[in-house]
Amino acid sequence: MDLDLPFGMKRAEPADWQQLGAITAEAFCEDPVNRWIFGSPMTLDAVFPILARTHYLKHGFCHLVGDGGAAMWLPHGAPSEISLSATMEIAWALIASGSPGAIGRALDAGTRMRANHPKEPHLYLFTLGTRLAYRGKGIGKSLLAPVLAACDRTGTAVYLENSNPNNQGFYRSHGFESQGFFPCGAERNGQKAPLLQMMWRVPKPQSA
Repeated sequence: MDLDLPFGMKRAEPADWQQLGAITAEAFCEDPVNRWIFGSPMTLDAVFPILARTHYLKHGFCHLVGDGGAAMWLPHGAPSEISLSATMEIAWALIASGSPGAIGRALDAGTRMRANHPKEPHLYLFTLGTRLAYRGKGIGKSLLAPVLAACDRTGTAVYLENSNPNNQGFYRSHGFESQGFFPCGAERNGQKAPLLQMMWRVPKPQSA
């Protein structure tokens, strides 16, 4: 995908996997879905770098804005499931730092996400986030804008799962519409699992 990146934003390279994962982990430390699945912010510090290194940098593309923001994307047709070796790495991280049952919840969430994933061609936004100190500075918008502009030029739809109700307005302002909800897991100790919101963006027509 041909992107016109703004000043300060770069495409992440394989060597950036730790920074990419660290920014994402901090961005999602208060996220209700990730807190439900993993139980501890420490687990996010372990899991997101693994996902960045083994899957999204390998099969997709990722961006960084300094040390303040990061995004991970996956094009249509790329492998949707992480490798067995990456699964084992994540399982070990969950054993080491996750709450009891985290492995089962993570596997269940992954199964539910794949079952609800659209079949139509699209670009998938896995994560978009900023460090806590950089929120409200427009970094999220700067990460989205060049990719969405390219999608408009190529007629490419975009899909994401919104894991935090507070972010719905942000995504709607960029053209995403809700396609419904599904729980990230089964009920636990009488508490229902947080919902993931399926959001879809139709490419905007280009003026002649």
